[in-house]
Amino acid sequence: MKKLFFIVLCFAINSFSQDSKNLLELKEEIKSVQQNPSLEINKVIQEKPEKKKPILGILYSLLLPGMGELYADSYSSGKYFTVAEGALWGIFTGMNIYGNWQKDKYKSFAISKAGITTEDKDEEYYSIISQYLDIEEYNDEKALEREFDKMYPERFFWKWNTQQERKEYRSLWLSSEQTFNDVRFVVGAMILNRIASAINAVRLVSAYNKRITEEVSWNFSVGISKPVNLPHSITFNFQKSF
Repeated sequence: MKKLFFIVLCFAINSFSQDSKNLLELKEEIKSVQQNPSLEINKVIQEKPEKKKPILGILYSLLLPGMGELYADSYSSGKYFTVAEGALWGIFTGMNIYGNWQKDKYKSFAISKAGITTEDKDEEYYSIISQYLDIEEYNDEKALEREFDKMYPERFFWKWNTQQERKEYRSLWLSSEQTFNDVRFVVGAMILNRIASAINAVRLVSAYNKRITEEVSWNFSVGISKPVNLPHSITFNFQKSF
């Protein structure tokens, strides 16, 4: 505890001595200005902002469109990519929910109306039963075409009572399939949105780096003015140059 107190005390003394030194230096400089009114004190601070990396702008945009523009300090254009991403995710989620809802509906309809079981049934099966009235009609056709390997055994049984029932089922099946097909376009739009955002981010990062290639400096000056018949005064000037 004593060591810690000693370290803190040393640090405080050092900081105070540094501040005192700076104040003494400024006092001496002002004193010199008073002796020579044409003399100015100039303090120049150089600042060079760090350049940004285009690859990071690309990665941020691919992760979430608009973040690359935010990285380039230009989110005013990036916000549109972020909004578009949110809208596309909303559409994607809604379409998947609707497609699965329709899928459950056509399966339930086939169970109650055509007498099917869902065990070991693939997507092709649900497509085929929408085109044939029953399993016998389908197997007869495959036998005539000599495609015996495509014929269904009895456990794949189905039988629609009327053509109207089959058409109603097919309408539900098509609705679900079309929705899932349209989801692909939404996914494609998400990919394009990311690519467009990444390209825009690279452009903005390049523009940002170009802006900071020139050196930025601040010039701070202190002087003494001696107006006629008036008291002397100290003047301060602050100038920013590019």
